[in-house]
Amino acid sequence: MMTFRLSPLALLAIALPCALAAAPAAAPNRDLDVIRQLNRTFVELAEKVSPTVVVISVVQKELPVNVDDADDEDGFSSMPPGFLKEFHEQLKRRPVEKTIGQGSGIIIRENGYILTNGHVIEDAESISVRLQNGKTYKATVRGVDAKSDVAVIKIEAQGMPVAALADSSQTRVGEFAIAIGAPLGLDFSVTFGHVSAKSRSNVIDGFAGGNTMDQDFIQTDALINFGNSGGPLVNIEGEVIGINTLIQGLHTGIGFAIPSNLAKEVSDQIIDTGKFIRPYLGIGMKAIREEPDLRELIPGIQDGVVIQRILPDGPSAKSDLKPADVIIAVDGQPVATPQQVRDVVRGKKIGVPITLDVFRQGKTIPVKVSLGEWPEPPQALAKTMSTPVPKPVAVELGLTVKPLTTALAGQFGTAATEGVLIATVEKSSPAAHSGIKPGDIITSINQHPISNRKQFQAAVQNADLKKGVLVNLISGNTARFEILKAN
Repeated sequence: MMTFRLSPLALLAIALPCALAAAPAAAPNRDLDVIRQLNRTFVELAEKVSPTVVVISVVQKELPVNVDDADDEDGFSSMPPGFLKEFHEQLKRRPVEKTIGQGSGIIIRENGYILTNGHVIEDAESISVRLQNGKTYKATVRGVDAKSDVAVIKIEAQGMPVAALADSSQTRVGEFAIAIGAPLGLDFSVTFGHVSAKSRSNVIDGFAGGNTMDQDFIQTDALINFGNSGGPLVNIEGEVIGINTLIQGLHTGIGFAIPSNLAKEVSDQIIDTGKFIRPYLGIGMKAIREEPDLRELIPGIQDGVVIQRILPDGPSAKSDLKPADVIIAVDGQPVATPQQVRDVVRGKKIGVPITLDVFRQGKTIPVKVSLGEWPEPPQALAKTMSTPVPKPVAVELGLTVKPLTTALAGQFGTAATEGVLIATVEKSSPAAHSGIKPGDIITSINQHPISNRKQFQAAVQNADLKKGVLVNLISGNTARFEILKAN
């Protein structure tokens, strides 16, 4: 009888498949399946929305820069020999500089209407639009509403992919928010985060007109940067819930978007008529909830909007409204903030009376007001234009700036694409004491982004050197900040 002996290795080779066959299959990882499904959702969303997003390039005509007063010792002592002379000659040969800016936009009509921000196309000499497929079109401005920063541009095209606009009133804090655009020149970038808050107002008071702005922002922590402006903030369904507009400092995770409902209301009228006609009451107002002392002084009221002033030539001046009246409802719709009042009034017709429920001396009374058209410029500002103009803060800071061009960025060895170039720095000035030098790039002031001289002037005129001015800079390729204070 023949016998066979199997080595231990052979026995293992026979036994292992049998053991594996008998062992139960590993249970699927359901958590991983959920993550995979979410991952597919983000990928499909980007593929769905990106074709409706455009990159907007703008050539802006800037005013000539006067640096004839620059002193080689005062401003450019750290520059290479002969640089100042060459710098001056270059400016004289190019008395008018053209700045190239970039932003984003959203296609909202198949015949080529595109929604973007007003500040993206500000002072545009020419506008070009590039699609994800690489096609480029020349664009014209259909209209701009400065108070909401909504603009519409038009390209000659048909059959364009159109973005779906969500009902932003249904957007909830905490839900996913995805931003698509061209941040820092990186076209069609996708970032995601959440809706951090809703109904943010007074975000840009003192910077872009304050009370003259129609502000009702969605706040998000989806990362947005320069170049995202005008691009979409979308929900998990791929619907646009907002138009990315502002950031609060670089890399802070605090960005703001115009709600799609407001953007649609304004853009629809711009497309139809070329402009947005905004009704107004002609009052200055403030929320009771922001003024705890008012609750003590106006007993019996917990919420509402108090009238601080009534413009003498405005619609409310012809009504029975009085300063210190508290508006608690507009045509039966409760209101608790000035923006809520503006939101309701915006949808009304000029010349048609509305009813304000007003709390006065312990009683609620109805007051009728016939709405007027918001004037340009607003009356509240027009009456202050004759007041003495203070010394420009730019002078007090001790520096002058000029537009940032690709050529100048190359000369100074910086990769910065947004900001203004510091041309001169005065001796013994706050800027000089902080180590700021010609060639540095200012990217923001008091956390307000700066991309041209107009924004720079608006920011510094509202700054307070006694409290300190927060200036974000790029020196070469190094980003830093300095706080400039009066000496």
